[in-house]
Amino acid sequence: MDFQPTQEHLMLSDMIGKFIENDYNLKDRISAGNSELGYSENTYKTLAELGIVGALFPEGVGGFGGTGYDISTVFEALGKGLVNEPLVDSALASGYILAATGQDALIEKLISGELRVALALIENGADYDWELPSQMAQKINGIWTISGKKTMVKYALGTDAIIVSSTTSSSEGISLFLIETGADGLNLHSFLTVDGGSASDIEFNNTPAILLGGEGQSYDLLASAIARNTLAVCAEALGIMDSIKNMTINYLRTRQQFGTVIGKFQALQHRTAQMLLEIEQAKSAVTNAANALEASTDERNRSIAAAKYSIGRIGCFVAEEAIQMHGGIGMTWEYELGHFAKRLVMIDHEWGDQDHHLMQFTTF
Repeated sequence: MDFQPTQEHLMLSDMIGKFIENDYNLKDRISAGNSELGYSENTYKTLAELGIVGALFPEGVGGFGGTGYDISTVFEALGKGLVNEPLVDSALASGYILAATGQDALIEKLISGELRVALALIENGADYDWELPSQMAQKINGIWTISGKKTMVKYALGTDAIIVSSTTSSSEGISLFLIETGADGLNLHSFLTVDGGSASDIEFNNTPAILLGGEGQSYDLLASAIARNTLAVCAEALGIMDSIKNMTINYLRTRQQFGTVIGKFQALQHRTAQMLLEIEQAKSAVTNAANALEASTDERNRSIAAAKYSIGRIGCFVAEEAIQMHGGIGMTWEYELGHFAKRLVMIDHEWGDQDHHLMQFTTF
């Protein structure tokens, strides 16, 4: 198997890199992250216009990619620039679900950037377990309604619709429903997240909904969608680590102490070498997960769990080492390292932390 990036992937990565270099600076990113939405709508639309959303989906639904390597290429490049526009949370998994359930008109709008759809799966007290939703949907006079609560739904504020997991009165399996954010009985309590962005706790009270796919038959579909989101945040973390690595090496080459640059101190050289080795291990894990995205269910889940565990463990290590080698400046708000490190640590808690995925890995 050839794991070298194709010419198309190199061009895609280069295009995103140039966008970040020319049009996406850290000051604007922080400002957008602290806004009510937690991101810039204009930047999101620009990313869609550049075709970056389209790269996440196959040609059959209007995209031009959709493979594991397409997803990892896009999000690794975005991670290098700490881009926080919600392509994972408002496009990737939700778009995959819409495409798989025949919502052609909606997926077309999503790829063009006209539509954003959040994904609401987790409930209070469920930790990272999305497999047993407690809320119930019922069908009365031909209309589905949902009552219940979902928590920590990222970037739900400002989206056009939300995909919600639920059981039904006639099936114990997982069903997926599409709910417009302006629907009756839907209440959002939104807040900013630590790493720059927003999330919401959502309450549904007899809220009208549209069933996506078969009743009680969406487990496999949802598992595939979540695998894509998990791969995406792993690739994003890899890109963040690459930027942190470059910041740290440049700092060690320029910061002077006792009349010499600190990069000549053997203890710091050893720590840097260990950090580079760990990042290479993380890269291998993400590459393996990208390759296994369309493999058998067990192989895919095992590879995704291994990658997410590796990213969680190595990401925390890289963030801590980089800040320690930078000293006090690494913790200042004005210096970009702290923002990269904060996002890197928080990725461990998205779509299952390292402990969760280590347990998952042992079951496959």
